[in-house]
Amino acid sequence: MDLLPAENSQIAKKHGFRSLKLVNVDLDDVLAEQPVGVDYGRLDNGLYYYVRRNSKPRMRAALALAVKAGSVLEEEDERGVAHIVEHLAFSATKRYTNHDIVKFLESIGAEFGACQNAVTSADDTVYELFVPVDKPELLSQAILVLAEFSTEVRVSKEDLEKERGAVLEEYRGNRNATGRMQDAHWVLMMEGSQYAERLPIGLEKVIRTVSHETVKHFYRKWYHLSNMAVIAVGDFSDTQSVVELIKTNFGQKRSAPEPALIPTFEVPSHREPRFSCFVESEAAGSAVMISYKMQADQLKTVKDYRDLLAESMFLYALNQRFFKISRRRNPPYFSCSAAADVLVCPLKAYIMTSSCKEKGTIDALESMLIEVARVRLHGFSEREISIVRALLMSEIESAYLERDQMQSTSLRDEYLQHFLRNEPVVGIEYEAQLQKTLLPYITSSEVSKYSEKLQTTCSCVIKTIEPRASATVDDLKNVVLKINSIEEERNISPWDEENIPEEIVTTKPNAGNIVQQLEYPNIGATELILSNGMRVCYKCTDFLADQVIFTGFSYGGLSELHESEYFSCSMGTTIAGEIGVFGYRPSELMDMLAGKRAEVGVNLGAYMRSFSGDCSPSDLETALQLVYQLFTTSVTPVGEDVKIVMQMAEEAVRAQERDPYTAFANRVKELNYGNSYFFRPIRICDLQKVDPLKACQYFNHCFKDPSTFTVVIVGNIDPTIAIPLILQYLGGIPRPPEPIMHFNRDELKGLPFTFPSTIIREVVRSPMVEEQCSVQLCFPVELKNGAMVEEIHVVGFLNKLIETKLVQVLRFKHGQIYSAGVSVFLGGNKPSRTGNVRGDISINFSCDPAISSKLADLALDEILRLQEEGPSNEDVLAIIEIEQRAHENGLQENYYWLDRILRSYQSRIYAGDVGSTFEIIDEARSKVRTLLTPVTVQLALQRILPYPCRKLFTSVILMPQTSRIKLLKSFFRPTQTTYHRDAKMLAGIAGLAVLAISLWRYSRSTLKS
Repeated sequence: MDLLPAENSQIAKKHGFRSLKLVNVDLDDVLAEQPVGVDYGRLDNGLYYYVRRNSKPRMRAALALAVKAGSVLEEEDERGVAHIVEHLAFSATKRYTNHDIVKFLESIGAEFGACQNAVTSADDTVYELFVPVDKPELLSQAILVLAEFSTEVRVSKEDLEKERGAVLEEYRGNRNATGRMQDAHWVLMMEGSQYAERLPIGLEKVIRTVSHETVKHFYRKWYHLSNMAVIAVGDFSDTQSVVELIKTNFGQKRSAPEPALIPTFEVPSHREPRFSCFVESEAAGSAVMISYKMQADQLKTVKDYRDLLAESMFLYALNQRFFKISRRRNPPYFSCSAAADVLVCPLKAYIMTSSCKEKGTIDALESMLIEVARVRLHGFSEREISIVRALLMSEIESAYLERDQMQSTSLRDEYLQHFLRNEPVVGIEYEAQLQKTLLPYITSSEVSKYSEKLQTTCSCVIKTIEPRASATVDDLKNVVLKINSIEEERNISPWDEENIPEEIVTTKPNAGNIVQQLEYPNIGATELILSNGMRVCYKCTDFLADQVIFTGFSYGGLSELHESEYFSCSMGTTIAGEIGVFGYRPSELMDMLAGKRAEVGVNLGAYMRSFSGDCSPSDLETALQLVYQLFTTSVTPVGEDVKIVMQMAEEAVRAQERDPYTAFANRVKELNYGNSYFFRPIRICDLQKVDPLKACQYFNHCFKDPSTFTVVIVGNIDPTIAIPLILQYLGGIPRPPEPIMHFNRDELKGLPFTFPSTIIREVVRSPMVEEQCSVQLCFPVELKNGAMVEEIHVVGFLNKLIETKLVQVLRFKHGQIYSAGVSVFLGGNKPSRTGNVRGDISINFSCDPAISSKLADLALDEILRLQEEGPSNEDVLAIIEIEQRAHENGLQENYYWLDRILRSYQSRIYAGDVGSTFEIIDEARSKVRTLLTPVTVQLALQRILPYPCRKLFTSVILMPQTSRIKLLKSFFRPTQTTYHRDAKMLAGIAGLAVLAISLWRYSRSTLKS
């Protein structure tokens, strides 16, 4: 093993940042208007262009066409047309018809799908492509596609009718609980402006009835080249040749002689706050949102940049307080956060959101307003500001270290903001110098002054969201009056600082030693067996200068438990996490880690327990200290902490009970896997039986014996620095006298689940505010043990093929869906090295309830056709290309390598030599790719799925619950056909905070094709 540090080690790079010279700037200095590091110009026809050479990832290019035309420009009879134009662009242009653009993208491995290729917002429309450039003609063709979008979209009656259904699907899918809440809040925020009446999705009646002439008029009027920019960032041999390609493909394009003037739509300010109590029966929980609107700042001078830094420090510091309050006894909310964002071109807002218990919105609102008032009265402490300063300095340091490894998509997005929002692009080197120069001199008082902008007289909008009404507008007004009164009386005490420990590990452990060391040149990895029995495999990479990631796993998990213990122990991670799994409360640890980039999380699964981490190379010691603390800390439940966790769990369970998609998902699991306790959703009665002591005891046992764990570390590792840390903090974990949770992978208890043996068709009817419908088809699969490695790769290819063909049939041919998803589940099998693997392949799409059964049959027909006739050669080549491009991208990512090495250790063919296992899996992939032909794919579909597919499957359809009166009426009138997009099936609630955070970012909730 080479113990000499590499010349470009992370320490050298770290010193590179620390020795970065400060800049001598005047606050009135103007930031460069021209973007740095890019070929920037304008063609004679008015089109702007940005071209930059960037090799991350290799042989790929991120392209975009930005158009300063969004939904706010629509007339009343055009509401939704901007989004329709975006859809039609991929349907047909002058050169491409019948979704040939989609076929081209798939043929070169650039996937097309929902939320991948275009976005329509209130102010603009952006088309994005991510394409390979290892063949010269591919870049030229991709730029040609963007050029077609600019002036050659074909808007015929036939094109519009074929795409209308997909747009209606998207509209209907947006009318779920989250969509309704977003729409209502947007209208409230934008009241009195054009933006309030111009949601990007538009009106259903316009989508259904708008003529192609109206759509064409909007396109011709607003898609003017002088309002557009093309952006190309990628691994080009030179930028000038790309500029020439842009000139060739765009230079001859012409728009109307005089572009229509793009109007500015102001959003009126208001001194009196606006109040709203929104009741949403399907909401995932109760939430409070407080918004403060103002004119968006222009970032033009160094002073503007300094102000931006001070604002960031304010938000960081405020969020630190919110987090600590949420971890107190009997907290007013489960989570709370503040952020700033430019919502539309002229408007910026500070938005605070919190999630709280049911009937807790008034307490949450009061606490949020008090905290901002406390800052106004007493400010932030110097200690708080020093912590925030360290956080910001750590972030810019990481960005600076990885300045040559930025993703092309990230750079493309910077240039998009330059064109659309006039945001300066000064380059990361200069930005790092600016922050390093300015941050130390931004004072606590300067930061605290930003609280003045968060007053209820500053165009404030206060809104509560509840599944059942409890708060009233008068309640909200009274809270505001109360807080204003106590602030005027200065009757708010200063912030109470916590006493934070200095060191994570107070006494450094005795280092272990290496018992055995093995090299695996084929994967560039080294394996160490430590004296405490832990196995550590590390791979050094240079993909990202400031990233090291790791995962440790051990066999034996929740499947070993009796049903009577399962629910308590499954809550172990949640309860222990609230108390503090690293020996400190979460609020303490947050301050202890200030300025460091190190995080570690844990997971308890059915057959494994694991921990995972992500850190800067310079903070590897801190990350490994957290792992050491995980193994040496015994978590003991405390009454108040457990109470908070159980309150949150109960709120989540009640939210699931309100959500029609959760009821649907639960029934699908019950039908496909049997009504076992492991797959059954947790109910309130289950939570009432949870024993917190047993949960913590189980958690402690899961991470106690290091000899059962294998740890894989990937990233910018310098072995001379990393190995001593590994020996001290991983090798130093004491091994217990007797083995704890030491399981043989071949003897683990399997999950109690069974797949159905007969055809099942079922309709799940659920109460809904607005009609939604989702179809799920499921086929059992069984992979034979002898050819398991190859078969798993085959299943991956079949998964993509089925998805592609169903979109072609149900969307492009019949125009009845927005998208379809296909997924494979093999996770129910224990990781034994013997026996076959059972699982299923599931298909999910949403559609008009009236034709759901018909579309389910069409999907079955298409799969049967593939089984009987096979796919075309073009289909097979497309999925091979998509897989290959994804593989090539992955080879340049740490997470991809971490996953591949972990899968090698966990493979059923692993027998102690991870290098050999890795090679066998890799060879299996290559073998499958080589053997894939229309005939072999057809045989695989017959072999892996039931053949014919109609002989064994489950079909479950989510339908709106219909009242008896409505049902009777339906017999006397024809059914009206409507459409809506794919609505993703929700298997559970990730957390109540997701709801609140998603709402304020509605400006980013744009419509994608």
